[in-house]
Amino acid sequence: MSTTPSATLESFPNPHPERDYRIEFSCPEFTCLCPRTGQPDFATIRITYTPDRLCVELKSLKLYLWSFRDQGTFHEAVTNRILADLVAAVAPRWLSVVGDFNVRGGIHTIVTVEHRAATTSAPVAPVT
Repeated sequence: MSTTPSATLESFPNPHPERDYRIEFSCPEFTCLCPRTGQPDFATIRITYTPDRLCVELKSLKLYLWSFRDQGTFHEAVTNRILADLVAAVAPRWLSVVGDFNVRGGIHTIVTVEHRAATTSAPVAPVT
């Protein structure tokens, strides 16, 4: 079993591509660094998606999220990057990534980004 972070997201074939269904992940131990102070930022990353032909493999997702631990990045940038990387890896029908960052400097930040496939006109899965 790998114990090192990795920027690679792996996938596997969706076992039911004929059906719309929602997959939800909650990652309460996400960390990155503040690009201004170098201090750690802690967040819960919530990923919700409706797969098309591929699903994201969980171990690779864990190692991928771990790869941000030593990176200086703004909340908005890292949340958008996670969405872009997941879209590139699995091309979902619909995807939402929520970065719920712990209070820093008296401010609690929540960043929500969404992707909708060109063939999907309405959200397949509501944001909860």
